[in-house]
Amino acid sequence: MKSVAILQSNYLPWKGYFDIIHSVDLFVFYDDVQYTRRDWRNRNRIKTARGAEWLTVPNDGDQDKRICDVRLTDPRWQGKHWKSIEQSYSKAPFFHSYREPLQEVYLGRRWDHLSDLNQHLIMMIAREMLGIRSEFADSRTYAASGSKQERILDLLDRCEASSYLSGPAARDYIDESRFAQRGIELHWQDYAGYPEYVQPHPPFVHGVTILDLLFSVGPDAPWYIWGWRSDRREPLARLPAAVAGNAG
Repeated sequence: MKSVAILQSNYLPWKGYFDIIHSVDLFVFYDDVQYTRRDWRNRNRIKTARGAEWLTVPNDGDQDKRICDVRLTDPRWQGKHWKSIEQSYSKAPFFHSYREPLQEVYLGRRWDHLSDLNQHLIMMIAREMLGIRSEFADSRTYAASGSKQERILDLLDRCEASSYLSGPAARDYIDESRFAQRGIELHWQDYAGYPEYVQPHPPFVHGVTILDLLFSVGPDAPWYIWGWRSDRREPLARLPAAVAGNAG
């Protein structure tokens, strides 16, 4: 039995994206498909004193390019993004716990392709900061054929998937019977019920980058993404400091 999810890479995705990754055995980056402008591929939001604001990665992408072919032509955005992140979260409780690896991403190297940047950040955050053990793959390695839903089905066959986890937005165009015909169980991710946490610059907003959660609650982040569903205990980050320091 192998559970699989297939999604385009996003820039610094929100917690729901990592919820999907954690829920499957294999997560496939689906970046050999059409790039969409003004989408999550090259931007996400951070919390600032002025509210939730966009961080957007400038690129040469258009409707004629695949995500994996989109180039980043002006490296000045890297320093600007890091400065914005640092200004907004430097006083967050766990900012310095994650500062070094993230600063290396922004200031330690130049990124030429959007897909490479996104995939690197997602895998680093998933493995090193959230402790997710799911495997990762790139759809380009499978050479799937067909278009739209048929291509997804072919990709799932090539991955030897027994079940497929999809985001809820795909309900509008997925034909569930086609998955049943292939012997693939279809499941839908539910984003409802995520607990709030003490977030910088209230009021609270769920739809922001995963960095907001990491900087705010640190090692308790997995509890706020998936742990709360099975464990109703308060995570350490929400307990008074003296109590948390003495917790088991």
